[in-house]
Amino acid sequence: MPFSTVRLVFALALTLAAAGCTRLMRETFEYEEEITLAIDGSAVVTLSASEPALVALRGIALKTGPHVRPDRAALRAFFDGPGVVLRTPTFSRRYGRRFVHVTLEVADVRQLPRLAPFAWSTYRFAREGDALVFRQAVGAPSGKAVSGTGWLGNERVAFRMHIPSRVLWENATTDVERGNIVAWVQPLSQRLAGVPIDLEVRMEPQSILRNTLLLFVGTIAAAAATFIVVIWWVIRRGRRAVSVARAGQNPGVRIPKTGEQG
Repeated sequence: MPFSTVRLVFALALTLAAAGCTRLMRETFEYEEEITLAIDGSAVVTLSASEPALVALRGIALKTGPHVRPDRAALRAFFDGPGVVLRTPTFSRRYGRRFVHVTLEVADVRQLPRLAPFAWSTYRFAREGDALVFRQAVGAPSGKAVSGTGWLGNERVAFRMHIPSRVLWENATTDVERGNIVAWVQPLSQRLAGVPIDLEVRMEPQSILRNTLLLFVGTIAAAAATFIVVIWWVIRRGRRAVSVARAGQNPGVRIPKTGEQG
């Protein structure tokens, strides 16, 4: 193979790999709330934010700085509450700042404002006509001034939702991902200034999982019925073949037609 062709193939491979990596890479935010909602209103909520953003937006009493040890006790006390299943906070580091990742489970997403981290929002989830409607209104922050954040002014925040059924309508600021993931993105400067965000999603009242299971069961039932019909047909063919063979040996034997009792 000529060297020029090898070089062209190599360049195309690099281009495709870079495109694939770009699609796989997910944009990072200074503050992000992510709700995985269920049809019954229960939810798994994940909050990922830099420590300065948590202090500035939510007012947690947390020491920040590159040499300060993570305060797991303060984070657990801040996020914990009645009816909450709280997982152990984890940490990562980006842009010289430590990021906190907290996941919790709640039986009713509408009760989230009882917890300090989510008290700046109101949540509504109810059936309206033929649709389930989720609404979240995010109000002003209740944070504290933070120095030495390292922010450049282009940081953004996001509110992301995983919808349990087919999305009928939404007012998200980004395109719907994978059919049921919607997100609202806002500059951090606007969030610090208290510019409100109103989130709304209308969805089908049946979950995607339920519809998938029904489709799976229907497919299995159809396959089983087809299998039974094929077996019946093979048996019928076999019986007729035996009858033909016997008739050949005994010319006086009448061969029943298809549908007649043998």
